[in-house]
Amino acid sequence: MGITARAFCLAMAPGRISGRTVSALPPFPFPPPSGVVDKPPRIRGALVAPPAPRFQQTRFQRQIAQVGSSLERWATNPWRRLSLLLIVLLAAMVVGGGLGSITGALSYFDPISAMACVLLIELAVRLRPGLLAGRQDRLVLQLLDMARIGLLWGLMLDGFKLL
Repeated sequence: MGITARAFCLAMAPGRISGRTVSALPPFPFPPPSGVVDKPPRIRGALVAPPAPRFQQTRFQRQIAQVGSSLERWATNPWRRLSLLLIVLLAAMVVGGGLGSITGALSYFDPISAMACVLLIELAVRLRPGLLAGRQDRLVLQLLDMARIGLLWGLMLDGFKLL
């Protein structure tokens, strides 16, 4: 945020500053530096930072932005969609089983891992209504549900192994 040019010139010019005479400062013969502006931009009385520079969009950035739509297009085939949902379900089951086994073996992180699992599952449940009201294709919602069910299934299966 820049200071105003007038305040900068007053601060650098010789004369009286806050009741004291300042003569050690030389006169200001050149224009103020480029960081000093005449009037800073204001929105409702607050100073605003200048807008961030817009960078050129690369091909990689465009592809990353289109991953969701291309995945939805790819999963229009029912067999592909079913296989993708099954892969997510089984991967989440492996993660849940591994998380339960590792924290059970250490027996030090049990409360922390239980809290993390509850938070993950609760976050997935809280995101669900927003995704229901969204787009027509509900692939993201189905993937989230499969991940939630797989994580819970893996934790329960690991818990039943201990009984």
